[in-house]
Amino acid sequence: MIDQNTIERVLETARIEEVIQDFVSLKKRGVNYIGLCPFHNEKTPSFTVSPSKGIFKCFGCGKGGNSAHFIMEHEHLNFIEAIKYLAKKYNIEIEERELSEEEKLLSNERESMLIVSSFAQKYFNDMLLNNDRGIAIGLSYFRERGFNDTIINKFGLGYCPDGGDDFTKSALAKGYKIEYLEKTGLSITRENRSFDRFKGRVMFPIHNIAGRVIGFGGRTLSTDKKIAKYLNSPESEIYHKSKVLYGLFQAKNTIVKNDLCYLVEGYTDVISLHQSGIENVVASSGTSLTEGQINLLKRFSQNVCILYDSDPAGIKASQRGINMLLEQGINVSVVLFPEGEDPDSYARNHSNTELLDYINNNTDDFIRFKTNLLLAEAKNDPIKRAGLIRDVVESIAVISDGIKRTVYLQECSNILEIDEQILYAETAKLRRRKFQEQEKQKQRENLKLNNPPTPPVPSFLHNVYSETLEKEIIRVLLLYGNEIIRVVAIDEPNRDPDDIKIANYVITEIRNDELELSNLIYLKIFEEIEKFASNNIDIKPEHFINHHDPELSHVAALLCSQGYKLSKLWSKYGSAPGDERLRLSSLVPELIMSFKRNILELGLEKIQKLIVEAETNKNFDRLKELASDQIKIMNLIYKLSKIQNRVLLR
Repeated sequence: MIDQNTIERVLETARIEEVIQDFVSLKKRGVNYIGLCPFHNEKTPSFTVSPSKGIFKCFGCGKGGNSAHFIMEHEHLNFIEAIKYLAKKYNIEIEERELSEEEKLLSNERESMLIVSSFAQKYFNDMLLNNDRGIAIGLSYFRERGFNDTIINKFGLGYCPDGGDDFTKSALAKGYKIEYLEKTGLSITRENRSFDRFKGRVMFPIHNIAGRVIGFGGRTLSTDKKIAKYLNSPESEIYHKSKVLYGLFQAKNTIVKNDLCYLVEGYTDVISLHQSGIENVVASSGTSLTEGQINLLKRFSQNVCILYDSDPAGIKASQRGINMLLEQGINVSVVLFPEGEDPDSYARNHSNTELLDYINNNTDDFIRFKTNLLLAEAKNDPIKRAGLIRDVVESIAVISDGIKRTVYLQECSNILEIDEQILYAETAKLRRRKFQEQEKQKQRENLKLNNPPTPPVPSFLHNVYSETLEKEIIRVLLLYGNEIIRVVAIDEPNRDPDDIKIANYVITEIRNDELELSNLIYLKIFEEIEKFASNNIDIKPEHFINHHDPELSHVAALLCSQGYKLSKLWSKYGSAPGDERLRLSSLVPELIMSFKRNILELGLEKIQKLIVEAETNKNFDRLKELASDQIKIMNLIYKLSKIQNRVLLR
């Protein structure tokens, strides 16, 4: 436990603007600072820091508090952990008593995973610097790449022994639990044997913004083509690759200082540039740039320069990333390295001055880079040239700032020698289309319930249909789509019921689970009803009965006729005789659960056949995956059966 005097001393010492500046790019405005809120996605700063009051406040999402509250919210720590973080930052010594075994067991899972990752980084680093095999293999590799001791320590590089389970054994001997070694992906257990995920690889620790190790990238030194060159930690409670940029912890202060971030592809690109004096550089680590990574970048600068090697396929694949950056209001420039070079090799083969000169002299704005690149590809082919123009205009169209958009269109017009008005018209058309798509998406979102009432069908179930119940769903939509029912979320039985239109309820349930209708006529009716519902238009059976499609019209007439009876299948799942309209609040959720259960049962049969096939072929990895899917489906069937108050026959 930490005594109250120490806590007060930490809070008094911590300067809130210094604490937050580690994570957010702040600009002075009067006596306060402002920046983009790290807790929600915004384009206009609403996040204010008051040094005199020692508090922060976001007027967009409402979060606020002192420096400890900020660290708790941002790093997902409890109060004591936040105090320790601040104490370390300001070199304040904390004395606390040893935790009991019970308290150690109660420490949260996330912290345990961070502790295991920290141990792993120190272990790998020690193997690299002090183990004979680590020195001979791992350190030799880093020396060949020109990395010095300072840079190796700065990035905490390491080596995982190639013995198979050396690291796992050492971690277990030190008292770390196999549970957390597995959850972080450092160890893998199969058939009661645990071994190292990264055996025989040089290690690149991945840090979060606060500098804590959350994952690893491992590069093999084997020449075996069957072995993946790079292997990353799997997704976990602490590591989400779509929200992480390699090197951001080491680069963030320089990015803020220079108001510019260089974006590269790999670990060694980042490290080589750092060693050459360019520290405001991060990597997407070989993955396509994501919205989460862009939101991270925006906290520190609105200016990004992408450093490309000369590989045409790689450049083309990354064009989507440029559009995403532009859409978020980021100013994008590009540097293309000479053929056969990438940022890593160029930094190693040239002096610091030559590297900086090359970057400064070869930086292009994105529009000039993209048009020149595509022009070289299109040459004199008019069809390709037309496609090129459309491609460039698509990038310009995503820019929200009207002035920037105009400047880029003028530049594009000059480079491509095409009438500016044509480009304006094409851009306007693309922006209109996008606006319409966004509006449709909003309408679809408005149809969704906050808490879907029935359990979801797993996403791994594909091409499994229940046509008999599809018919019942379409009939209910045609006859009762406008009716209001009261629905209770199964996971929150004490919450007040939601009042919702039957059409909205059914559409939400089916779309949320990405379920499909196999009968094309039913699907066509469903999609038209969905369109009516999204535009808040009443569903009228006569529209479908008198439909211009004769086959659709015939089906609708049959389904809406008074003589139509419920199928035996629906009756089997619990529907009783009586006036349907009086029982819709129970009948419709019952129908959806029956539909899902039927799909699950059919899916279970399909998986059982695949299990037999995998057993015959002795494909044990596939067998393990299928067995896991089988258990998930059986659990869901049981859950649905329990909700429907039925006994599941085994």
